[in-house]
Amino acid sequence: MAEFYVLNTGARIPSVGLGTATGKAEPGVIGGAVYAAVKAGYRHIDCAPAYRNEKEIGLALKKLFDEGVVKREDLFITSKLWSGNQAPEDVPEGIDTTLEDLQLEYLDLFLIHTPIRSKKGATPTTENFLPVDIPATWGAMEKLYHSGKACAIGVSNFSCKRMEDLLAIASVPPAVNQVESHPGWQQMKLRELCKSKGVHLSAYSPLGKPGSPASMGKGFLDNPIIVSVAEELQKTPAQVALRWGLQMGHSVLPKSTNETRMKENLGVFGWSIPEDLMAKFSEIQQVKTLRAEFVVHPQGIYKTVEEFWDGEI
Repeated sequence: MAEFYVLNTGARIPSVGLGTATGKAEPGVIGGAVYAAVKAGYRHIDCAPAYRNEKEIGLALKKLFDEGVVKREDLFITSKLWSGNQAPEDVPEGIDTTLEDLQLEYLDLFLIHTPIRSKKGATPTTENFLPVDIPATWGAMEKLYHSGKACAIGVSNFSCKRMEDLLAIASVPPAVNQVESHPGWQQMKLRELCKSKGVHLSAYSPLGKPGSPASMGKGFLDNPIIVSVAEELQKTPAQVALRWGLQMGHSVLPKSTNETRMKENLGVFGWSIPEDLMAKFSEIQQVKTLRAEFVVHPQGIYKTVEEFWDGEI
C-alpha cells in the first residue's frame, strides 16, 4: 500500500493526514499538535477557516520551516472555502485570508467546505443561510487553480447528486471530495461514483468518533467486528479502521492532539487486512454520525437533514 495517492492533477496526496477540527482546544494545542505531527512523519495537514485555528497552524508551519524540519514542498496543505465567501467575487478573498493566516504562498488543495452558503461576515446559522450557486462558486475556484494559488481544487460534503451536477458543468473537474467515511459509514455509492470519475475520496472522521461539530451518536471502534479483527491482527481498533480506509482506496484524516495516538495512527503501513476479514466489514451497521442537524429549519434553505444530503443518509 503506497503512502500516497495520485490525484487527477498528477499531484500526490499523502494517504494519512492530520485533521485539525478539534473543537474547543485551548490556544496553542493545535499548533503544538501540527508541529509534533510533522516531526512524527505526517506530511498532510487538513485545515479550514471554520476551525478557527489557521493562524496558530501558520505559526507552527513557520517554525517547522525555520528549523529545517521540512521544506514547504515536503508538505501537502489542504484548506477550505468559508461558507460566507462563496459568492464568486469573494472566493479570492477566502483563499487570500487562509494563505495569510497559514503564512503560505499556495495551497496544495482548496475545497468548497460544504454546500452551505451564508451571508458574508455572518455566523453560519439558519437565519443567515443563502441559496447556493455551486456553478458560480466553482468558476471562481477554477480561476484560483489557473492562478497557481491552489494546486488542486475540490469539494467537501458533496452527495452523489451534487457531484454529478458539478461534474456536468466543471471545466476543471474536482480532484477530491472530502466526506465522512469509516467502517460505520462506508459511502459505497459515493465511492464508486468518485472512482468512476477520477475524483479521489478523502475521509474526515475516519475513526467515526463523536465530538466533532454536528456529530451525533457514538463511535464504532467498539464494534465486535472491528475489535475481533484488531485482536487477530494484533493492532488497535483505530489502526484497523484507518487501514480499512486505505485498502478501500481513500486517504484518511484522523484527528488527535495526543502525540502517542498520532504516531499510532501512522502505524498503518507494512501490513494489511486479509480479504476474508475485509469482507466482514460489510456486516457493520451503517449510521451517519455527522448529520449536520444545524442546517435544518422549517423556514430555512434545508427543511430536513435528508434534503441537505439529497436523501443519501
